Amino acid sequence: MDSPSSTTRISARSSMIDSFKSCTLSGMTIDKEELKKKLLMPQYLRFAMRDSIRLKDPSAGESRLPGSRDLVATATAENDDQTPPESPMVVFINPRSGGRHGPMLKERLQMLMGEEQVFDLSDVKPHEFVQYGLGCLELLADLGDICAKECRQKIRVMVAGVMVQLGREPVPPVGIVPLGTGNDLSRSFGWGGSFPFAWKSAIKKTLFRATAGPICRLDSWHIVLSMPAGTVMDPPHSLKATEECTLDEGLEIQGDLPEKAICHEGVFYNYFSIGMDAQVAYGFHHLRNEKPYLAQGPVSNKLVYSGYSCTQGWFFTPCTSDPGLRGLKNILRMHVKKVNCSEWEQIPVPSSVRAIVVLNLHSYGSGRNPWGNLKPEYLEKRGFVEAHADDGLLEIFGLKQGWHASFVMVELISAKHIAQAAAIRLEVRGGEWRNAYMQMDGEPWKQPMHEEFSTLVEIKRVPFQSLMIHGDNH
Repeated sequence: MDSPSSTTRISARSSMIDSFKSCTLSGMTIDKEELKKKLLMPQYLRFAMRDSIRLKDPSAGESRLPGSRDLVATATAENDDQTPPESPMVVFINPRSGGRHGPMLKERLQMLMGEEQVFDLSDVKPHEFVQYGLGCLELLADLGDICAKECRQKIRVMVAGVMVQLGREPVPPVGIVPLGTGNDLSRSFGWGGSFPFAWKSAIKKTLFRATAGPICRLDSWHIVLSMPAGTVMDPPHSLKATEECTLDEGLEIQGDLPEKAICHEGVFYNYFSIGMDAQVAYGFHHLRNEKPYLAQGPVSNKLVYSGYSCTQGWFFTPCTSDPGLRGLKNILRMHVKKVNCSEWEQIPVPSSVRAIVVLNLHSYGSGRNPWGNLKPEYLEKRGFVEAHADDGLLEIFGLKQGWHASFVMVELISAKHIAQAAAIRLEVRGGEWRNAYMQMDGEPWKQPMHEEFSTLVEIKRVPFQSLMIHGDNH
């Protein structure tokens, strides 16, 4: 029987292989100055975007137009020409991701692209870039600036240590620099599973690949969480409080609804889960925050995570005083809308399942595919279709206990298939349990449950798809 430590060794070995692969690009050497010419926008456009973002006004960049300053004669001067680059690009970087690499990567990117095209997420939010930076280019294009128009049409976005939803038409395509631990989205789109060892040369090759990588589509999923007013929770960064709670009123709930409710909403790309896996992730997350010296990189993170998992009820101890209450069936009621169906259908929660995962990608848990590559006969028998990241469907599967999850993670078996769905409603209510644990794209939280009133989770597809740059050019 494989232990959690063997799972970790396999994951670590996979990450190392991904790193070496990322360091090569068919033996090609990328010239720094040639790459810079491909990426760097003219100075006046960089300054125009910077001014617009700083002042939160798209028209603030208008003063940077050469014509508006009576400098048409010098518009083609060095460092201020109006020739659009072949592949204009901006990068968002989370300097807290990737351990010590974050700040160094930011400095390296600024050398390759200019400070105005590299955004620190602690200073500039993606929606600010979209509203003011891209808004500035659009305004300048409307004023007849051909360079601004071409840059707006060709611009691509790379993200390091975070995934951003830009959500503005035309949506710029997004590529990924893998800085975190799991990097499942990065793996799914050909960017590798970990930050390369020879990162200085690798980042040049990554940017070069991003200039010509094919464009793919990705579904994203809107989640609404409604709970009784007065519930005290510490939401993850991916969930924001909202006054408008847009739940589907066509589905009756089993429990009582409170007179007043509070709501949070957010978006995920990879997965949402509820149950024991989220509880383990929550405990590990807090352990790492309390003792950051335990987790200094992806490999050590996985070692600590596996060790922590072994101390939890998922492997060795009952999670309540009564072992019969371990399963999610005791607190959870699930409805789904299946493909091409407008009616809600209740889906029984298997009594053995202690974690339910709602998955959008093929990659989960650092590169594993728990849904599996299912045969056509099985798909037809279960009423499933082949899973894709842009098919408008989520795959719902269950994990029974830690050992079952371990076998799934090393791909010896598939997870327990439950359903495929275009929309999902979860109703949770307390009893013997006082808290449910949930996580979304790697951010776990503790969800208090009320004995009398239901807490609702509703998941529906975002109307538009994200455009993704695929890292594999072959």
